[in-house]
Amino acid sequence: MSIFYNKYMEFYHVLNRGVQKSDIVKDDFDRLRFVHSLFIFNDSNYTNPNHRLKNYSKSAKERNELVYIHAWCLMDNHYHLLLSPVDDDLTKISLFMKKLNMGYAKYFNEKYNRSGYLWQGKYKKIHIERNAHFIYIPYYIHLNPLDYSMPEWRKGLVKNLLAAEKFLSKYRWSSHLDYSGESNFPSVIYSENLSKILETPNDYKKSIGKVLNSTDIVSGSEKIE
Repeated sequence: MSIFYNKYMEFYHVLNRGVQKSDIVKDDFDRLRFVHSLFIFNDSNYTNPNHRLKNYSKSAKERNELVYIHAWCLMDNHYHLLLSPVDDDLTKISLFMKKLNMGYAKYFNEKYNRSGYLWQGKYKKIHIERNAHFIYIPYYIHLNPLDYSMPEWRKGLVKNLLAAEKFLSKYRWSSHLDYSGESNFPSVIYSENLSKILETPNDYKKSIGKVLNSTDIVSGSEKIE
């Protein structure tokens, strides 16, 4: 167990992608539905997967959370989550991921009149055991959207940092904005632990620039191919 960040909490990088690398979201409503799913299915109580967003009124306090979602990012054909199981119970990650993947797949298949598997297979779960990995994984997750405009970020070769920061500031579908000081989807995340590492929003923004010029971002994290 790494004691750098929290000796009482284990961290896991969880990720999955669409079958045959196909898209798992096609518009912003799908994206909103997935983010909403991160919230509603993070509950040991039953949630009807056919619920309508506008009729869902359960507050954060009414849920019996299964996991702490520290950071997340939704891309067109995959997602990244940084999770810790509540009470250090790994079965709670399994239950959450089952509810999330099955619930969202049911919505997606019904909306687009499709059948069969939505996901490539069982989600990938990587235990964060090294401090170097933990330090970079939140940045790695939040920088993924740059694949759409500046794929060179993965090699630490971004030359226009302002353009990169501007692009990220307009991408709603991750927890980046919440750690940048802009309330985006604050009810989804448990920010207490990462806020101690990322520090203030200004500190976090400054660190983004440093990370974009570092090749450690690749060696210090795991990525989905």
